[in-house]
Amino acid sequence: MTTVGNGGRSRRSPIFTIGLTLIALLLFFGFSALGAWQVHRLAWKRDLIARVDARIHAAPVPAPKSATKADEYRRVTVGGVFLHDKAALVQASTVRGPGFWVLTPLRHDDGAITLVNRGFVPSRKAAYDKPQGVTRVIGLARLTEPDGGFLRSNDPSRDRWYSRDVAAITKARGLGENVAPYFIDAGAGPSPSRFPVGGLTVVSFPNNHLQYAITWFALAAMTVGAYMVVMRQTGKDRRG
Repeated sequence: MTTVGNGGRSRRSPIFTIGLTLIALLLFFGFSALGAWQVHRLAWKRDLIARVDARIHAAPVPAPKSATKADEYRRVTVGGVFLHDKAALVQASTVRGPGFWVLTPLRHDDGAITLVNRGFVPSRKAAYDKPQGVTRVIGLARLTEPDGGFLRSNDPSRDRWYSRDVAAITKARGLGENVAPYFIDAGAGPSPSRFPVGGLTVVSFPNNHLQYAITWFALAAMTVGAYMVVMRQTGKDRRG
């Protein structure tokens, strides 16, 4: 709200000044809070990256019966016999191009089963190695991927898989109940030219929190600057 004083100069009312101040304070503290939250997220993300990096490069440990987020990307080892006739081909997009992951059940001595992502093949009809007898696998523990992927849902009835959904594959292949609720990404094999190609796990965590924090703090500073400019102009109007 403005009023007209002597000489035709417009003067802003106290209500306008109070309202502008409240809005400026709200924006300033809002932007500052968002910036502080992004700084907190930045610290959390850096800690996560450090912890995952330590897991990946650590000596392998025996594969657990179950796994949580604290176990994801942990380097594990497990032995057993592959059930190649129960393998599932899961659509994949890799550095080698599109293709499929070969997800094969590995049965242990005690009858328990762990799904192993043995690696990449370029097509459904591609020939790949099928080792017989007891095999030792070293790889990274990965959490199940329910609900499909590639914007498509898994279709067990047609044997079409778009994500590594352990529960769904277990049910479709009739593997029973003694199946680990996670899978293992196998490491690279002795020959990178032989299928399936393992060791293609991509470990990447987007970390844009610093840029976001700078943006929010910059908006807070701009709010203060704009408020000062408006109030300075108001002061000039009052003096006029």
